[in-house]
Amino acid sequence: MPILPPIVSPVLSWYARHARDLPWRQPDTTPWAVLVSEIMLQQTPVKRVLPAYTTWLARWPTPAAMAAATPGDAVRQWGRLGYPRRALWLHAAAVAITAEFHGEVPRSYAQLRGLPGIGGYTAAAVASFAFRQRHAVLDTNVRRVLARVVSGAERAGISPTAAEHRLATSLLPEEPEIAATWAVAVMELGALVCVSRSPRCADCPIAASCAWQLAGKPASDGPARRTQSYQGADRYVRGRLLQALRSSADPVSQAGLDKTWEDATQRTRALQGLIADGLVEPLEDGRYQLPGSLIT
Repeated sequence: MPILPPIVSPVLSWYARHARDLPWRQPDTTPWAVLVSEIMLQQTPVKRVLPAYTTWLARWPTPAAMAAATPGDAVRQWGRLGYPRRALWLHAAAVAITAEFHGEVPRSYAQLRGLPGIGGYTAAAVASFAFRQRHAVLDTNVRRVLARVVSGAERAGISPTAAEHRLATSLLPEEPEIAATWAVAVMELGALVCVSRSPRCADCPIAASCAWQLAGKPASDGPARRTQSYQGADRYVRGRLLQALRSSADPVSQAGLDKTWEDATQRTRALQGLIADGLVEPLEDGRYQLPGSLIT
């Protein structure tokens, strides 16, 4: 029986009893489906991802099927899931997987990391969850759990540090299969129990060894994180413009886009940002369409 770090066994036991029944955790889930779920789950709650994940895979069950579509198809299917550049990343990754790996999602972290739009977190997550490998998977939930339990801090910093990666790696069980389960178990603990606000410490399997709990739950001494209202922000205007393009079978005129938002300066800034990000394609006749769409 392998020797595990002290906090690992209680979390694994808790996960075995309380893990949510999510489709991307099923034994028959393909690596492509895991990749789709990980990109969709970035900065997006599970309840919003579930229907989008299901319809996406029904339409594009393999990377090759996705690669045969246009980037505009991906953006249109993405709908209102938010941060639509992720749709372009998924499409670009599918094209690369199809062209370079015969349509099979690569197994190694290095190859995953080399796919378009795939960062270190997503590569580690797919290698761990799809291929049961031993990697530190540092999402927001994991970072918060480790900050509280080990460092005694209410929350982690804005971006992962080298010290956080070393800590997370030091806690990984040596056996890859157990390490992969630990990676998702500690993530689930952060999502369900060790939440950002009003953590449910009474339900935590490692509360007795939590440095933050033992210290009396001191408030973070760093600056409070500001949240920006979505309504009226540039991101909101970008969403309005994209919705106008998604809902039209034909390219949309400038006059049509002008109807989406009354502030011309903000609307122009948002449109130019969408063009720069590859989410909107301007046509020579002054109309606009989703990228790679068929001009009509």
